[in-house]
Amino acid sequence: MGNIIWLTSYPKSGNTWMRSFLHNLLRNAQKPADINELDHFCVGESSSGQYAKYLSVSVDKVPHEDLAKLRPRVQEDYTHYFPDSVFVKTHNFLGEWHGVPLHNMDVTAGAIYVLRNPLDIVLSMTHHYGEGLDGAIARMANAGALTAAGADHVPEFHSSWSRHVESWTARPNPQLLVVRYEDLTAKPRKFFKQVTNFLGLKPSKERLERSIRNSSFKALKRQEEKSGFKEKSEFATSFFREGKTEQWRTQLTDAQIHQIVDAHREQMERFGYVPEGY
Repeated sequence: MGNIIWLTSYPKSGNTWMRSFLHNLLRNAQKPADINELDHFCVGESSSGQYAKYLSVSVDKVPHEDLAKLRPRVQEDYTHYFPDSVFVKTHNFLGEWHGVPLHNMDVTAGAIYVLRNPLDIVLSMTHHYGEGLDGAIARMANAGALTAAGADHVPEFHSSWSRHVESWTARPNPQLLVVRYEDLTAKPRKFFKQVTNFLGLKPSKERLERSIRNSSFKALKRQEEKSGFKEKSEFATSFFREGKTEQWRTQLTDAQIHQIVDAHREQMERFGYVPEGY
């Protein structure tokens, strides 16, 4: 039995990229590992499958209070299925839902938090959630933001971008690695090496570089174009769109930039995301 290593982020921040890198690294794949098999090595925290044995009806028929009470038990179950630590993807903020912790710290070994500039996140959100920029900006500022339950997933409590970031990163912890999407993009070898160091892994230079190459945006997008990606939302034409940074500079209005910065200034300043002049 191992403990959980959370792969955590606010939505559309690079969680899938991180999972793909680790999948390629741990499998030591010579060619890109199948993006539709990410759940073979990394559990989706909101997946309803593990809840089924405790329920007599579909999770979308269960009161939220009851799902909240089940969550710690389900997360403990994850640790029984793997002899070593288990990677679990989560988009939940680090807090409580209906008075129950969203993450079971009794079975937690550590966490990798992937952070991204909210000015770019909001552009990705419009495609993923099928809403306009103003709706995405409002969603990102909503401290009560919660996804709906479905037959195959329980609700996720994202909260606002600022609250999400603060909840995970405000208290330094040796068992927590915070890595910016922008750094992974600009210097992938340096910052993915930080990830492997944090996990106590010592891949060869060739293995590290192959894993980075096999999980590059170009490689991921090529796979989706060829075989599709089961995590693509019903609103999006594709999951992997651009993968670039600072697209906000040409796609957001001055008023929209001000609105985002005004709502999230404190956390944006902590990570160097406030543009000059704002």
